[in-house]
Amino acid sequence: MRAGYIYRNFFKNNLFMRMLLIFMGIAVLTIVTLSYLMFISLSQSIMKRELDSQKAAMESVNRYLHSRYEAVQNMVRDMYRNETLYGNISYLMEHNYAEYVQHRMDQFYNETGDYSTDALQYFQNVMDENSDIRNLILYSSDKQQLSAFNASKQFKQISAQMTHSYIPDAMAMETKNITAPNYWVKKAVSQKDPALYAIRVPINNRQTLKNAGQLLVYLNSSSISSALASYQNSLKGEIVVLSPEGTVLYDSKDQFYGKKYPYVDIEGTLYDTPESVSTSSGQHLYLNKLISADDGYAVIGSVPKSEVAEAYSGIKKTIITISVFCILFVISIPIIFVMNFAKRTNRIIKFTRKVKNGDLAARIEDPHEDELGQISKSFNDMLDELNLYIERVYKAEIKQKETELVALQARVSPHFLYNTLEVIRMRAISQGARDVGEMIYSLSLLFKNLVKQKKVYTLKDELESCRLYLELFRIRYKDKFNYTLTSEPGLDNKTVTKLSLQPVIENYIVHGIRTDRWDNWLSVKVRAEGQVLIAEISDNGTGIEPDRLEEIREELEKPEETGKMFGLRSVHSRLRFLYGPEYGLTITSQAGEGTTVQVRYPNMEEAADHV
Repeated sequence: MRAGYIYRNFFKNNLFMRMLLIFMGIAVLTIVTLSYLMFISLSQSIMKRELDSQKAAMESVNRYLHSRYEAVQNMVRDMYRNETLYGNISYLMEHNYAEYVQHRMDQFYNETGDYSTDALQYFQNVMDENSDIRNLILYSSDKQQLSAFNASKQFKQISAQMTHSYIPDAMAMETKNITAPNYWVKKAVSQKDPALYAIRVPINNRQTLKNAGQLLVYLNSSSISSALASYQNSLKGEIVVLSPEGTVLYDSKDQFYGKKYPYVDIEGTLYDTPESVSTSSGQHLYLNKLISADDGYAVIGSVPKSEVAEAYSGIKKTIITISVFCILFVISIPIIFVMNFAKRTNRIIKFTRKVKNGDLAARIEDPHEDELGQISKSFNDMLDELNLYIERVYKAEIKQKETELVALQARVSPHFLYNTLEVIRMRAISQGARDVGEMIYSLSLLFKNLVKQKKVYTLKDELESCRLYLELFRIRYKDKFNYTLTSEPGLDNKTVTKLSLQPVIENYIVHGIRTDRWDNWLSVKVRAEGQVLIAEISDNGTGIEPDRLEEIREELEKPEETGKMFGLRSVHSRLRFLYGPEYGLTITSQAGEGTTVQVRYPNMEEAADHV
């Protein structure tokens, strides 16, 4: 019952309330939808950025491992290039230590020995130069023995006879270039550190190319962290390197050394799209996978979804806050306006009820000019007309009261202005200032020429205005400035736009003239080229810098007035508007050398007023 009462009294017969609810529902739904879509888009963008950052770090690790493999390869190539060094290394592989020492003594005795070709010293130097090498092992296939160097600069030879060891079988197996150290080899060389990875390179006989053994290098896995130094601040999750068998070769968080990595199978393509996995503890991870096709290892990047979510949690709060404010705004503002309109509508309804009950003197007080205000005014006017009709009063002429104030326009009489200038000129001449008198006389003639109303304004008139204007500055600068005004014969009566050359000349006087030199000049030459009349204004002024010249050209072509370069733009716009886009101003300039402006008119003698 209560719901029905509310509906009948507040919604059923209330158009504004229904409109308000519909608008509020649409607005809230729109804001919530847009906020959700924005959050989804931004969160996916942030997640992609984090995963891309991790993939870049994985590629850095991949490049580091490949560089270490190349370094070992180069070490073997150096062995092959040095014949004496290679011979000593081969001798060490095939003989015991005592025999190798005797071999070296014989070399020195025969003066064929060289300190730099000693196999032991060579490998010791390699380990000194590469601090990440933990063991360097030579394996002889024929002799079945290991010649091992460790980080403590100790050397020992270990027998690996097949009858007593699994090492020959392990060394005979085909493996990738970078892998986990073999258990039996590690045990033989007394290496217990689990954070190691191995690089294996075959050693062949130089003459027969038959395999003579292998070079095995154990490197410290912690050194791979140097490849991640530039990503420490942005990297989330962890990065591990796995052998082809899934053994952990490197772990950025030191959790899985000596174990199988539990979250991924490394079989796959070179790049895999990020995948989502769940751990046994219920944690959800994003995984990136990069597999080295040549070297066999895999670089795996994992980041918990919770860490990625933390990256956009702030954005989520911001979006929610902004959405709440937007919803409050789009609800409160319409409520204010709708309630105002509803109040005014109810006032009109009450007024119509009064009229219905016979109160023809009732009027609606609504000063607004919107639709409701116009309705109110129309009702009032209708009642006025109705009252006049009832009272049998016919329409009569209504005397209009004079309410307009006559605006006094202070117009300066040209005749008064000329007389005043003449008085000033004579006063200047009487005081000996003849140059001032000449300037006032030119100014007076210039005013007369500009104020004079003519139906046809010709090139002769425009050149005369330019001459009077330039004469002022010729007198002002005395011998520092000269000008020439020339036109081809027969062009004096050509129709031009009034005040189309003077602003260009004024621009030179204001910006281009050099008061520190005595050879300033400006020339105005007018010529006809077919249906075009060209006035060329040239000077030897300061010129215009290229950047400023390009800015002026762009400003002239703008469709709307910006308040810049009023004079030039006024000329250019008027010519374009009156005659078309092929007319107007063209400006060329060289900084420090001068400027040339071409003003293009149509070549015509029409009896028209172009003021």
